[in-house]
Amino acid sequence: MGFRVPPYWWPFLVVSSPALVPWAMSKNRRFKGNRERAARANRERIEAAGPLPLPALEKLELTVVSEFEHEDGFMGEPGVSYFLRTDRGALLYDIGFGPQHPTFANNASLLGLTMEAADALVVSHLHADHMGGVKAQRRRRVTLPEAFGPAGGKPCYLPDTAEAEGFDVRITDGPRMLEGGIASTGPLARALYFLGLTEEQALVAHVKGKGLVVLTGCGHPTIEVILRMVRRLSNEPVYAIGGGLHFPVTTGRVNYGGVQFQMIIGTGKPWWEPVTDEDLTRTIRAIRKEEPRRVLLSAHDSCDHALGRISREVEAQVDVLKAGATYVL
Repeated sequence: MGFRVPPYWWPFLVVSSPALVPWAMSKNRRFKGNRERAARANRERIEAAGPLPLPALEKLELTVVSEFEHEDGFMGEPGVSYFLRTDRGALLYDIGFGPQHPTFANNASLLGLTMEAADALVVSHLHADHMGGVKAQRRRRVTLPEAFGPAGGKPCYLPDTAEAEGFDVRITDGPRMLEGGIASTGPLARALYFLGLTEEQALVAHVKGKGLVVLTGCGHPTIEVILRMVRRLSNEPVYAIGGGLHFPVTTGRVNYGGVQFQMIIGTGKPWWEPVTDEDLTRTIRAIRKEEPRRVLLSAHDSCDHALGRISREVEAQVDVLKAGATYVL
């Protein structure tokens, strides 16, 4: 494991400490308060949730538009976008870095996908790698590349307040059914040290004769919390778990100037506490407890070490999701 902040940055941090220390103390106080708020909100939301009328889908296909890993001829990025097809419709789940990086538009074109093919857009959470780039996050405005086509007034389901030009914006304030016979868990919260209180929604579907498919964006609330909510929505067995789990244990995918940003930002811990193998072990235990037959891992926010451990320690068919590939669930 390398340095999260390389040594050549240390003199700058020392010189800047008179300004950085008060700022960090203020951030820490806010982080502690947000952590208590998130725990309370999740507990109340899960307790209030009840069964959803999940239809038994005849088919569910997941086509990866954006991911860190990719098939030959496709582009990769540390962001995600998944296109879901069922016998009842289609959803686009997240849009990666959108127009900020050519990956989404390039791969969507190769796959023959436009917004016209989707019945709705679902954004897991309001971070740059899921809602269309850094500018989109700063403006709290979901942003699709123009080449993907107009929104056409279709629903855009968000877990928190934001804009999405051309869409019919709908805030998911709790579990609900969406288009395509797929459900949202509703927002689940996680306190992030630098990014504040983050709301994220996962997707749940019931595939006939198999069980539940649970799909996350980054998994910030933790898969343990997400699965507790899923258990309130349905008593069907979990067939598949897929998407991001956010485990940059040994390295991150987003590095600038040698700084391992994913190892510092978005972990749910204070910046000085790294994500550890012990944290990963707890998540592996939670996944194994559900006994899924399939696990589909996102490499956009988890290191190769974490992906390898999950692949070896979970007794299931494990795939690392690749842009350009379609997975039949």
